[in-house]
Amino acid sequence: MSFKSVKEVEANVHEITLTIDAETFRAAIVKVYNKQKKSISVPGFRKGKVTLQMVEKLYGKGVFYEDALNDLYPAAVEEAVAASGVKADTAPYDANVVEIGDNGVEMTVKVATKPEVKIEGYKGLSAEKPAVEVKDEEIDHELDHLREQASRLVSVDDRAAKDGDTVTIDFEGFVDGVAFEGGKAESYDLVLGSGSFIPGFEEQIVGKSIGEEFDVNVKFPEEYVPELASKDAVFKCKLHKISVKELPELDDDFAKDLGEYDTLDELKAGIKKDITERKQQNADDAFENALREKLVEILEADIPEIFVDEAFQQNKDSFIQRFESQGISYQQYLQYTGMDEKVLDEQIREEAARQLKLRYALEKIAQLENIEVTDADVEAEYDKIATTYGIDLETVKKVAPVESIKADVAVQKAMQVVIDNAKAAKKKATKKKVAPKAADAEKEEKPAPKKKAAPKKKAPEKKTEDAE
Repeated sequence: MSFKSVKEVEANVHEITLTIDAETFRAAIVKVYNKQKKSISVPGFRKGKVTLQMVEKLYGKGVFYEDALNDLYPAAVEEAVAASGVKADTAPYDANVVEIGDNGVEMTVKVATKPEVKIEGYKGLSAEKPAVEVKDEEIDHELDHLREQASRLVSVDDRAAKDGDTVTIDFEGFVDGVAFEGGKAESYDLVLGSGSFIPGFEEQIVGKSIGEEFDVNVKFPEEYVPELASKDAVFKCKLHKISVKELPELDDDFAKDLGEYDTLDELKAGIKKDITERKQQNADDAFENALREKLVEILEADIPEIFVDEAFQQNKDSFIQRFESQGISYQQYLQYTGMDEKVLDEQIREEAARQLKLRYALEKIAQLENIEVTDADVEAEYDKIATTYGIDLETVKKVAPVESIKADVAVQKAMQVVIDNAKAAKKKATKKKVAPKAADAEKEEKPAPKKKAAPKKKAPEKKTEDAE
């Protein structure tokens, strides 16, 4: 077995030609034959007694070529790649047999090398960063949410049911006088106006009083279960209870009940702080993501397609595993979402290519900035992973090699260099263009009449909206 030649067939992709001599190849064929001869059945011969030459005569000389080459391939290719001097960053791929037979084998394989990366201008990048502002309406909305969570149902018995009430009812449904399966319940709590039941049901309970028995007449929708779709139904109902939601007063006592604050003002300040932090984090994330996209744009590198193929497959496998861990197969996901697999694959591939470019960019920046990763950095990253995924620290260390962790930390530090040297631009508000009114356009084209014309009724002006 020997290395023959190497040539660059495209940027960072090398084709290596190697040979396997006739003697070595023939020995591999004999080895395969000896493994399989006990199972070879030929008329006139007992199993295991037919000769190699007879098998080749009956089935062709190439009968064992594939198995023999498979046995020799790993060592032959490893030897050839090493002899070529190419520092491959992929396993050999696109194996192609040029010649195979009595004279041995000649074949080619391809390997890809990590591309040379150039990136300039990564310091001083500019990206939009949303301004962080908390409006009173947002605080009020959060207060309303907290009051809803602390609300309780209070029974009322001095009036009829109305929209928004929670009513407790018994009901049983009939179609053509026959009760149907799933149409009966007792002491069922229903919020009137919630749209929980089929159209027309809840509206007919409005106005009914406690203890009243009544019929609700409805028609099942066309898209309902086949046995009931589009059919008229009668529900025999009895109203047992009417309840209303009672919200706590918005005062100091309410703030104290939450356990963190002593006054309503402190609660409002706490809510404002929480919303501010959340918005600030979102703004920081949006700013960083925008910078990441800019790094991808300014990266100069010829990335072999095989790297994108591998990144795509890793991302797709991870995508599928996430759903399978929740008991959903990949095909079920496609059915539920109506997503075309080819379209989804294209999306995953585009994202894989973007991630790959970003990684190359940040690795180059780490090199240019002479970024160092300390033992303390590595330990902190291990702790972070263990905490994030709820995994034992020692388990994380076993599955995540130190060199891999160092590379990840270096990339993180490189991104921080980009962020620290970037400029945050305020998001510009854009106004929608308003088409000129027909009447106004007409005025521009025609000269104004000398005589005073009858006044026209002015059309209401369109309002322009600032883009968020």
